Formats: sequence, structure tokens, C-alpha cells
Amino acid sequence: MELDEVADELYEVPPEEFVAVRTARQDDAKAAGDKALAKQIGALPKPSSAAWACNLLVHAHRAEIEGLVELGTLLREAQDNLAGDELKALDVQRRQLLSALTRQARALAHERGHPVSSAVATQVEETLRAAMSDPEAGEALLSGRLSSPMSYSGMGELVGRPKLHLVPPPEPAERTSAKRPAPRKPAGESAADRRAREQEERRQAAEAKRQRELAQARAAADEAEAAAEDAESALREHRRAAEELAARRAELQERVEELADQLAEAEREAAEAATALKREERRLAGAERAAAEAAEVREHALARVAQLSEAD
Repeated sequence: MELDEVADELYEVPPEEFVAVRTARQDDAKAAGDKALAKQIGALPKPSSAAWACNLLVHAHRAEIEGLVELGTLLREAQDNLAGDELKALDVQRRQLLSALTRQARALAHERGHPVSSAVATQVEETLRAAMSDPEAGEALLSGRLSSPMSYSGMGELVGRPKLHLVPPPEPAERTSAKRPAPRKPAGESAADRRAREQEERRQAAEAKRQRELAQARAAADEAEAAAEDAESALREHRRAAEELAARRAELQERVEELADQLAEAEREAAEAATALKREERRLAGAERAAAEAAEVREHALARVAQLSEAD
């Protein structure tokens, strides 16, 4: 067991699991008799949600993050040769790239069962912007072991390295070509040297543009892939739901048919009962007439008996 291996593992687990895993690895080191390693593991700081999401992004899309850091370097080198309108267009494209990578980080965190809030996503984007603006911050991000988010004015503690403080970026007005002095021709520069220098500057600007477009294309491809995976996942979920509903419909249809049969049987029995009722009602009417006639005969007979009894 080595510290690098443990750190790589710890800074990928969700923040809520960090302490438990760190304790387990610390116990493993103690059990192996390496007290110094156990102490180093115990000193590893727990990452914030934003730092953890950035670490996930580095491990899952390292090539894109390396391109982001490299692009920042090329842009800083080529910035002096760009006009104000070009800088504005570049700033728009840079924001789009940062936004796309931030969405990738949120998607990765969501896949790990730890969705991040809008506030945390903002910290992720600020961290990516710092890595693009400062080489030291870029190196820190690429370590994949951030414990807190970075910004233009400061960055979180990096494992095995002291806390770094980044210089705030200049005001927007200072980044325009109108506020920058024109490059001075070096003393004693020949025409050939000047043409070579200008050619190299154009090459750097073209390379910066190519790297920017490449990074954007990669980010767009990753975003499209993530969207396709989400769509495929949604398709599977809807297909599963449709199959469940189809099975439920078949079950209910069978039940409906069963109830329809029962209803038909009940209607048949009701019709038979109605026929029997009518027949019985006719018999009842006849019986009532017969009973009434019998009662009348009985009354006459009783009256006759009473009459004859009085004559005696």
C-alpha cells in the first residue's frame, strides 16, 4: 500500500464515504505495521462536493482537462496578438467550454448517486476557470486530489503540496488590446528575424485556435455522448414502463372478460328470476281470489249455522 494509491481511491469516493474509507485504509496501514503511512493517510483532508466533482471529471475525462490547461497556456501566449473583438469572441467560446465541462462534472456526480447543487456547480466552473488561467492551478486540478474548489484569488489544499494563492485576474478593460502597448521591435532585429517572429506569433495564434476548437469539439462530443446515454437510459425506462403497463392491461382485460361473463350469467339468472316472479305473481293472484272466495263461503256457512241455532 502506498500513499498515492490510497489518495487516488479516497478522492474518488463520495464525500460522505470519505471518512469511513480513510479510517479503513489507516487501519490497514497500522495492521501492516506502517505507522508513518497510517499517519499520512489520516492527514488527508476530506474534499468538498465541488472538489470531489472536479476530481471525478479529471479521472473520467483527463484528456479534455489536459486540453483545457494547455489551451489556457496557448491563449495567454497569443492574447497579445488578438484584437478586442477577437478577445470577446474568444471569451464567449471559453465560457461555453467551461459550461460544457461543468455539465459533464454534474453528470458524473449524478451517476455516482451524489447530485450537486447549482451553487456547487458554480464552484466547479470557477475551479476549471482557475485551472485555465493559472499554470499552478492547472497542475493542481490535474492531480485529481483537490480537497476544496479553486478560484482566481485562491485554491483549495492540494495533497502533498502547500496551499497556493493565485493572483486575481486583471480587470476586463486591461485584457483588451486597446489597453496594451504595441509589441516593441527588439533592438537590432533584422527583417528576417522580424518575419520569423511574426510567423511564429501567427503560428501560436493558429495553434491556440485549433486547440480551442479541439477542446470545444471534445466537450461537445462528451456532452452529446452523455445526452445519448441519458436518452438510451430514458428509452429503457419507458420501454420497461410500457411493458409493465401492457402486462397490467392484459391482466385487467382478462379480469374484464371474466367480469363480463359473470355479468352475463347474472343477467341470465335475473331474467329467469323475472320470469319465475311473473309466474308466481299470477299464482299469487289466483290464490288470493280463491282465498277470498273461500272466506266468503265460510262467512255464509257460519251465518246459516247461527240462524238455525236461534230457531231451536
